[in-house]
Amino acid sequence: MRAGVNPEIMVWARLSSGFSEEEAAHKLGLKDSTKQTATEKLALLENGESQPTRNQLAKIANVYNRPLLTFYMAAPPAEGRKGEDFRQTAGGIPRRENAKLDVLRRGVRARQEMVRSILEDEEELQERVFVGSVRMDQGVGHLVQEMARELEFDHTDLAARNGDPSALFRLLRTQAERLGVFVLMLGDLGSWHSAISADVFRGFAIADRMAPFVVINSNDALTARAFTLVHELAHLWLGQSGVSGNPSTDTPANEHARIEQFCNDVAGEFLLPDDLFWQGLQHFDPDDQDRAGATISIIAQRWSVSEPMVAYRLRRRREITNAVYQALYGQYVMRWQAAKAKEKAERGDNVRLPDLTMKRFRLGTGLLEFVRRTVRDNGMTYTKAAKVLGTKPGAVEPLLRKFESNNGSFVSVTERRT
Repeated sequence: MRAGVNPEIMVWARLSSGFSEEEAAHKLGLKDSTKQTATEKLALLENGESQPTRNQLAKIANVYNRPLLTFYMAAPPAEGRKGEDFRQTAGGIPRRENAKLDVLRRGVRARQEMVRSILEDEEELQERVFVGSVRMDQGVGHLVQEMARELEFDHTDLAARNGDPSALFRLLRTQAERLGVFVLMLGDLGSWHSAISADVFRGFAIADRMAPFVVINSNDALTARAFTLVHELAHLWLGQSGVSGNPSTDTPANEHARIEQFCNDVAGEFLLPDDLFWQGLQHFDPDDQDRAGATISIIAQRWSVSEPMVAYRLRRRREITNAVYQALYGQYVMRWQAAKAKEKAERGDNVRLPDLTMKRFRLGTGLLEFVRRTVRDNGMTYTKAAKVLGTKPGAVEPLLRKFESNNGSFVSVTERRT
């Protein structure tokens, strides 16, 4: 049986998913024949000369990450609100990777809107007044102090770090969720096959006063997550929704770059307070790469942050040259890539699906507690709960029971497995 789809939608869905005609034909399983190539078969579908079968349309919808009904619309749908793109390297990222990020952002926005709609119906609704409460012209120091006060976290207290980057991230995440921020760890479209690299995005924020969301790329290094979280929280305080990438030391070329650098400086000052992180260490010549590398390693371990983050902070303070920064950053990237390659080689094809504990960690206490409370109060169906959690309806109850059995706590080993 043939499906009467709109060929204009077929073209739009492919392009918005980042596929060329050749790539799409391969992904869709179209084969060359004696009469037509796979690409020519796709062209017939896209110009309306041929209609897909029901099974073909189901595969097209799956590959392009679009609902089936989309292909019957009279015209391509308007793109929903995704926020700004603050990434300074977005232009160099492959189109397909950006398309996967767009799918992820659309999905999170839909989940956020469902949470917001339920919160709006509650009698004791509380706006998160910190969202959009600060202006950039008030300075980095002002925003750092405001965030530290609201988060009830003394960012100058070295004892609060405990020498454990994972513990620091958990603590900051817990405090952010206490304020009503939903903090999720996401890095794919539902399976490891669709993983999105941290080079594509580090995180993104939805600066909504009813239901603020922050997403951290779960594929990034453990030591980098605290920096990304604080960076995205800075976006919330500024009231700026959008996606962020790797920090850049370039002079801001536009307003987006200026905002991004400001948020990076806030995260840098919050995690490495001026002057304090130098205590007990000797300053060195900005061109001395060896001493810079050794000092950065000490600071990173002492303050529970990543070495690239320390290097970025020193470069912004002009305590290392750009040449030294670029050389060290290159070393850190190569080391990270080698570690990931080793992990992949050791894992082979034995990819373990996320268990309930890992899913809880990625969803966060804030979102799980919201869904648990709403479901138990009969304010949300399991079908809608599954959409909010990004899982199947049958997985909702086991997930909630596991969450309740541990009083919403996380097992620390989880972070070493993500």
